[in-house]
Amino acid sequence: MRKIWLVSSLLLSVTAQAQSDYTKIAELATKLEPKVIAWRRDFHANPELGNRENRTAAIIAKHLKDLGLEVQTGVAHTGVVGLLKGGKPGPVVALRADMDALPVTERVNLPFTSKVKTQYNGQEVGVMHACGHDTHVAILMGVAELLTGMKKDLKGSVKFIFQPAEEGVPYGEQGGAEMMVKEGVLENPKVDAIFGLHINAQTEVGKIGYRPGGTMASVNDMRIVIKGRQAHGASPWSSIDPIVTSAQIINNLQTIISRNLNITENAGVVTIGSIKGGVRSNIIPEEVEMMGTIRALSAADEALLISRIKTIVTKTAEAAGAEAQVQIPYASHYPVTYNNPALTAKMLPTIEKTAGAANVMLRPAMTGAEDFSFFQEKIPGLFIFLGGAPKGSDAEKQPSHHTPDFFIDESGLSLGVKVLTNLTLDYMSHEKR
Repeated sequence: MRKIWLVSSLLLSVTAQAQSDYTKIAELATKLEPKVIAWRRDFHANPELGNRENRTAAIIAKHLKDLGLEVQTGVAHTGVVGLLKGGKPGPVVALRADMDALPVTERVNLPFTSKVKTQYNGQEVGVMHACGHDTHVAILMGVAELLTGMKKDLKGSVKFIFQPAEEGVPYGEQGGAEMMVKEGVLENPKVDAIFGLHINAQTEVGKIGYRPGGTMASVNDMRIVIKGRQAHGASPWSSIDPIVTSAQIINNLQTIISRNLNITENAGVVTIGSIKGGVRSNIIPEEVEMMGTIRALSAADEALLISRIKTIVTKTAEAAGAEAQVQIPYASHYPVTYNNPALTAKMLPTIEKTAGAANVMLRPAMTGAEDFSFFQEKIPGLFIFLGGAPKGSDAEKQPSHHTPDFFIDESGLSLGVKVLTNLTLDYMSHEKR
C-alpha cells in the first residue's frame, strides 16, 4: 500500500501546481470521487455519537499515516489531527471536518442504511448520520490525499482537523471544537486561517452558499426552575402555582424577539422546548422545570437576549410570589459562526472559479449553530455550505437535517473536495510569511 501511495504521490506532484490549477484539481477530484463515496458509505453505515467516534477516528488516522503525515490522535477524546508540511515556506491553513452522528433511527432505504443502536441519555436509540458529517469526513480525507500529492510544491503547511462531538455531548462531558482549541489544536504550528464546509440537504448539488459576518447563530441552552407552594387542586388559593407562573413566563418571553430585538438587523430565537411539572390532575405541584434554547447572530444580541430572559423570568415569578432559578447556559454554548469579512472577500473568487459564479449564492443567516465558531474566535475563518439535494429536485422540500429521512446526493461530494483544495492553495499563494 505504501508503494502504491508513493507512485500516486509522484504522479500528483508532477501534474499539479502549488497555486491552484482549477482544471487539474477538477480532474484529480473526479478520479478520487469513487474513493470518497466509498468512505462516506462506510461511515454512514457505521455511525458513532459524540465523544465515541472510535472506529471513525481509527480509519481516519490510518489513512493520514499511510499518506505520510504527522498524526495526533486522542485530541479532545477522539479527535484526529494530521499535519502536512509543504516543501516551500508559507502560511499554515487548517481544514476541519466533524465526525459525530445523531441519536436518530434512519428511515431511508439505502444499501448502506445505518442499523446501529446504542444507549443515549439512558434509553436505546438508533444512530444515524442525519446531518451529513459522514460526507464531511470523506471529503476531507480526499483533500488530504490530493494535497499530499502536491507536498513538494506546497507553499505552506496544512492541518487536517477531524473533530468529534460537534452536535454536543451528554450533560457533564466536555468535547468538540471548544475542547480541541483548549488542547492547542491551533498551535504548534500556529494556524493562520481555517476553512470548513457543511453539506446542505436543501441546496441543490453543484451550488455553494456563503455569507460574510454572522452566518450561523450563537446558541445557549437554558434551564428555568419555578418554585411555588404545593396545594390541593381544589384549593388553588392555598398554593403559589408554578404552572400558571410558568405559563405567564412563557408568554412574556415571546415579547423579547418582537419588542426588544432590532429585527431589521438580525434575527433571534427564544424557544421553550420542554416543560415538566406535576403528577396528578388534582395536585398543584411545588415545582416546574423548563428547558429552552436561545439563538442570536451577534454577541451584542446574545447578551441582550440573556439579560431580558433573566429579568422577565425572575420578575414574573416574583410577581406571583414564586421563586425562579435561571441557568444560561445550562450545558452548552456555541458562539456566533462568524465568517471573517476580509477573508471571505479574498476567497470568494476561488469559490466562484471552482463552482462557477452562477452556482455561488449569498445566503441568509441561519439560526442553526455550529461549533466551528470556536475556531473562528481565535483566527480568521470561512465556513461555507455545499449543495446536497438531487439535481432537478425541489430542494426546499427535501427532508431536513436531523430527521430520519435525511438524504444526501453523493454526486456533490467531488465539489467539496475541489473547493477545500482550491481554497487552501489560493490562500497560500496570496499570503506570504
